[in-house]
Amino acid sequence: MDRRTVLRGGLVTTAGAAFALLNDGPARAAGLLRTGRPRLTHGVQSGDVTAHEAVVWARADRPARMFVDLSDRPDFRNARTVRGPVLTPDTDLTGKAFLRGLPPGRELHYRVRLDDLDRHLTSEPVAGRLRTAPRTRRDIRFVWSGDLAGQGWGINPDLGGYRIFKAMAAVDPDFFLCSGDLVYSDGPLTETVALPDGRTWRNLTTPEKSTVAQTLAEYRGQFRYNLQDANLRAFNAQVPMLYQWDDHETLNNWYPGEILDLPQYTEKRVDVLSARARRAAFEYTPIAIQAAKGGRIYRKISYGPLLDVFMLDMRTYKSPNDADDSPTQRDGLLGAEQAAWLKRELRGSKATWKVIANDLPIGLVVPDGTAQEAAAQGDKGAPLGREREIADILSDIKRHRVRNTVWLTADVHYTAAHYYDPSKAAYQDFDPFWEFVSGPLNAGAFGPNSLDGTFGPTAKFVQAPPHANTSPAEGYQFFGEVDIDAQSGALTVHLRDLDGKVLHTESLTPAR
Repeated sequence: MDRRTVLRGGLVTTAGAAFALLNDGPARAAGLLRTGRPRLTHGVQSGDVTAHEAVVWARADRPARMFVDLSDRPDFRNARTVRGPVLTPDTDLTGKAFLRGLPPGRELHYRVRLDDLDRHLTSEPVAGRLRTAPRTRRDIRFVWSGDLAGQGWGINPDLGGYRIFKAMAAVDPDFFLCSGDLVYSDGPLTETVALPDGRTWRNLTTPEKSTVAQTLAEYRGQFRYNLQDANLRAFNAQVPMLYQWDDHETLNNWYPGEILDLPQYTEKRVDVLSARARRAAFEYTPIAIQAAKGGRIYRKISYGPLLDVFMLDMRTYKSPNDADDSPTQRDGLLGAEQAAWLKRELRGSKATWKVIANDLPIGLVVPDGTAQEAAAQGDKGAPLGREREIADILSDIKRHRVRNTVWLTADVHYTAAHYYDPSKAAYQDFDPFWEFVSGPLNAGAFGPNSLDGTFGPTAKFVQAPPHANTSPAEGYQFFGEVDIDAQSGALTVHLRDLDGKVLHTESLTPAR
């Protein structure tokens, strides 16, 4: 039994920096007037940080104007004050400021304030920090993981809430690569859960987390729920996020065009549900693209001469889940346009390391009942079904001599290091590469899943729980850390547990 079986704007320029104001709509304050000063309700976040650009996110308790103070000093001496967007009910009072013209390779401090639209009362500020990407060789460190509040395990104050974010913050990363399932919109929470050892797990609950999400308001409530956690808010304020989604932002194992037969859903059209989920995700994460303008989730984030990060979207263009054994299928996870983009961008990348963030694993078999959810299906022979799309990309990487690709994923709720070796594979037209798995952040732990031999993977390290849906109270929550050394160019991966203990390390030397 695995975890899936359990579930079934304009521009503003100030002092050389331009800020694109996202989701800036007309204020609709009727019925939302408050007494006293406005308030930032869920902390601040930054994201999609490059050498000269970044996004800053906030949410208000009423329609208000967002202001951002920016400085290279924590005391904000000589700070620039930038007039940001109006936060309105159209975006659930969330808003983003898109910062341009930032200095590269710098630690910057920002703080967000709100100005009441009616009485010009100003909120207390909330401060954050970000590091811009370097233009020259510099040590880089980032963390990755996914899967938050899944399988009925939400914010438990008795255990300190989402305490894995404390361990992640302690390594002082430049950014956090979120591998998807940042919320579990299909995972209602109950106030208490009986644990196998006789203890009781206690969840914070909200109305939106007490049922499966179907309306836009309910999808928004999934993100607000997680942002109640003080550890997550503190982490968000200190570490920028690169966000990609997976299935649970909408619902388990979904694909475009699917019609549900689940009794808990009154809206059966997954396309309708996914559009609402997508809007909520764009409103509540510091992604630098607007969903309302058809922005795509897949994108490249350049982080200096040593690193390019390729954020994939293996959900929006997915084929229906079936046996995944077609001998003629051409795609199924990325779609033709995204696959062509990935090949083109990989060929053109001048960075030493090309990290590919895949929200579904390559060689692990991930069942969806009797169907298959990911690429692999357990047939150790020639590529079939969605594997053919992966084979095409791997062969293109080899043909164009693209060096130093590393794949990072979460999804399966345990941690592992996989080495793909063409000499051991049924399909051999590719160069050797590594795929690292790490998660969940705070969800049921599962695994390990079976490896499919088509691309010759070997599990060099695996740590998984003793039984399915192990609660976070028992540990088995994981994140990964990547360090790139400026002098040697070596990339080192540490797989860490809930408390930050290193479980396994792999050091990779870059090919020239």
